Amino acid sequence: MITLEDIKNNEEVKELVIHSQKQLDELGYTEHGLRHASLVSSRAGEILNALGHSEEEIEMAKIAGFLHDIGNSVNRVDHAHSGAILAYNLLKDMGMDSKSRTEILMAIGNHDENTGMAVSNISAALILADKSDVHRNRVAKTNMSSFDIHDRVNYAVTSADLKINSEETKIQLELIIDTEICPVLDYFEIFMNRTLMSKYAAKYLGIWYELIINGTKLL
Repeated sequence: MITLEDIKNNEEVKELVIHSQKQLDELGYTEHGLRHASLVSSRAGEILNALGHSEEEIEMAKIAGFLHDIGNSVNRVDHAHSGAILAYNLLKDMGMDSKSRTEILMAIGNHDENTGMAVSNISAALILADKSDVHRNRVAKTNMSSFDIHDRVNYAVTSADLKINSEETKIQLELIIDTEICPVLDYFEIFMNRTLMSKYAAKYLGIWYELIINGTKLL
């Protein structure tokens, strides 16, 4: 079986991740590079592991998490779909079996909130992991006067912890938001679709989704 380490050591994958970030830097987007890919990969695997899924599904979730944004090397628009096709062909060239690479294709192709939804355990874990990465570390700009609302909201988040409680069958995203930088309402203005997508992804996995901001449960 192709593993996450095989993916990380693949030169073609490295270039796709690098150029995805390069293109988004030019467009002024938040960070979608190696840090984000690694975090999403780790969290997607942790979710399925905590819920008792198979080692095979856990590894596929990790791989999908690491590769999910490589479509940004093509274009930000429809990056989930182009990324899914890129990943499928890469994994085929690397010798992954057709069932596994198709599961990963399906997960990557459904991770964007504008066009996707949870359609499998792997896709649900990927969605929850991806949408949990809100943090000031993702803001590339250094001049706060140039921040748009996405920069401002991400920069205001000083802590973002994703906790899986298998005994209580729930997953919690706990955020600390500096309200002197932006009000909590701004978070929902830009992330409501992501929040609802996460809720339904958790439901697909048979667990509850809770969003806690500054100690208050909002969902």
